[in-house]
Amino acid sequence: STADPQAESTAIARAVSELMPQLRQDLADIVAIPSVSAVDYPEETRPEILRAHDAIAEMFREVGVDVSVLELPNTAPVIVGGIPAPEGAPTVLLYGHYDVVPAGPDEEWESPPYELTERDGALFGRGSADTKSNIVAHVGALRVWNGKPPVGIKLVIEGQEEVGGGALLDHPAKDP
Repeated sequence: STADPQAESTAIARAVSELMPQLRQDLADIVAIPSVSAVDYPEETRPEILRAHDAIAEMFREVGVDVSVLELPNTAPVIVGGIPAPEGAPTVLLYGHYDVVPAGPDEEWESPPYELTERDGALFGRGSADTKSNIVAHVGALRVWNGKPPVGIKLVIEGQEEVGGGALLDHPAKDP
């Protein structure tokens, strides 16, 4: 951190601006994955859910997050991880989900549902706002800080939020 808050703010803004093309590509890449979830994580959903999971886990690994996988019964794998806090700094939770609801009929879309498309300054594509863009925002923030943010990070990115969260809601198990 620099002693001049204005200079630090300007440097962060410049770094974010420089990262935007890559962040947009990252978003396009994960929007292109039709990671449609279903209750109880049935076999037919797994290939695309796992593809999204793996791509997102790798993005977080690349920015310094110690990533692991939380496997729960009948639930898509949960990406968990963290970055230790600097001495005296708080820890923040970064949450998101990589699953989406079905796109519905193609004719109801103005552009292909799994292709990131810009219209009037807004980005469209299944999952682009809920919450694949949030995931990319988290990755972008960690890139700006070169994997060493001024706070600790705890990460939880699930794959079944759209159908209720599966066994994650009861994890860790509570004693009666």
